Amino acid sequence: MAAELTAHDLIARHRPTLDQALEAIRTRAYWSPHPEHPKAYGELGSLDAAAGKAAFDAVLGTRLDLGQPGTDDWVGGEVSPYGIELGVTYPHADLDVLLPAMRAGQRAWRDAGAETRAVVCLEILKRISDRTHEFAHAVMHTSGQAFLMAFQAGGPHAQDRGLEAVAYAYVEQVRTPDTAEWTKPQGKRDPLALTKRFTPVPRGIGLVIGCNTFPTWNGFPGLFASLATGNAVLVKPHPRAVLPLALTVRIAREVLTQTGFDPNLVALAAERPGEGIAKTLATRPEIRIIDYTGSTSFGDWLEANARQAQVYTEKAGVNTVVVESTDDYKGMLSNLAFSLSLYSGQMCTTPQNLLIPREGIRTDEGHRTFDEVTADLARAVDALLGDDARANALLGAIVNPDVKARLEAAAGLGEVALASREVTNPDFPGAVVRTPMIVKLDGARKYWERTDDEAAYMSECFGPVSFAVAVDSVADAVELLRRTVREKGAMTVGAYTTDPEAERAIEEVCLEEAAQLSLNLTGGVYVNQTAAFSDFHGSGGNPAANAALTDGAFVASRFRVVEVRREA
Repeated sequence: MAAELTAHDLIARHRPTLDQALEAIRTRAYWSPHPEHPKAYGELGSLDAAAGKAAFDAVLGTRLDLGQPGTDDWVGGEVSPYGIELGVTYPHADLDVLLPAMRAGQRAWRDAGAETRAVVCLEILKRISDRTHEFAHAVMHTSGQAFLMAFQAGGPHAQDRGLEAVAYAYVEQVRTPDTAEWTKPQGKRDPLALTKRFTPVPRGIGLVIGCNTFPTWNGFPGLFASLATGNAVLVKPHPRAVLPLALTVRIAREVLTQTGFDPNLVALAAERPGEGIAKTLATRPEIRIIDYTGSTSFGDWLEANARQAQVYTEKAGVNTVVVESTDDYKGMLSNLAFSLSLYSGQMCTTPQNLLIPREGIRTDEGHRTFDEVTADLARAVDALLGDDARANALLGAIVNPDVKARLEAAAGLGEVALASREVTNPDFPGAVVRTPMIVKLDGARKYWERTDDEAAYMSECFGPVSFAVAVDSVADAVELLRRTVREKGAMTVGAYTTDPEAERAIEEVCLEEAAQLSLNLTGGVYVNQTAAFSDFHGSGGNPAANAALTDGAFVASRFRVVEVRREA
């Protein structure tokens, strides 16, 4: 297969970016090559806002032919949470034809080496970045995110996570040298001498099982980690969010073709309505790596049943914030209000349980009782979302009927401190938009006791619902936090305290239970947001996820090093 772009071309083009990424993951300092502002696009081949919207509109109602082998049908049916039908159809694959075709290209991809694979991946990411405006609309109309969030989280932030995975993959692969000359002295006899060659070899085909809420942000790390380590990758999108990942696959196949590699190294597995092919794919012997984001029940099933594969899961947890005291009460309320409201709480990192002492907290504005704190937080959310235009820009749309049903049922779980209200979106009358709900619950008098409310606050309630849980003391809050993380897991933990002893106790729980902690956030950084190259998303050490985005462990088991020895 003739290459239009050589490895030399791509190394010259992308090696500086790869080096900067390697430095960023070493220092953990802020860095991103992908602009966050929509106006930054439109130069050097990238689509501006108008061109990106036109490209999105042009794909609606069309057949997205990827040129994959084994296509036996065309499937679709995505309906935007904003109420419009996308009308795009995708290839449905005969797996007995597609999977062998994907394996056929792995030898040349393996032999290309870590650096070439890395720069090919960076070329794919660059072309995705050039089309960020198009991807923003695709993410918006499959996830329900508001446009700016879809632009940033589904665009540059997702691309950052993909690049981060490539950087970690490169580091792990070059840790072992390509060759070594080995000589062992034998005294008076001639020394023993061997020439050794070490080759990173892929596990096999990686399967990426996409999610509905963050198709690119959660999909890119696994896709690029597997591809950069020499594996072919089959992308199985969520049936409600196919388009962003289908566009990704199309771009990847174009780049692979132009660089002289087999385009079938990346392929799409779309499914018929109700087909549920994830279990079938996950247990195929050809599938050796699985990346999954979604429900705990299916994540647990994958870990138990996909025994032939290395399985990476991000499931669900009960994210908790301990509120003990603060020296910036208004800042705390504002920060929490934004965290609860962003994307209608439909993030795996959104706080759910707010553990507040029954007797209240110390603040720079004086003592505040439990009821006053919850009432003040409710007012902060109302103030943030009081204007419908601002509310729509922050909340987006409810992603599916299950979230709406959980929100409606939550009102019966306890005393409602903040009722959810319906917001009309004038641009998309079909969108279901709801503000957050806060429900007051009673925590155990002692952490080992159980209460009638425990079933609510010890279960994940995904969506715009949070629970203000009254506890007897900060010690009880700390122990309830420990039990919650240990039994249910947590992607994030937050805490507000001016007491060094309380801070140490909370931090120790998070270290022992492997939960990522944010302390006293009152400004423009929020507990449910993480920055690639610096923050770890999840830890892999509690039930919420068995992997972290992104660290060495996330990439190192996607390949193995095979040694060939010869006598010198």
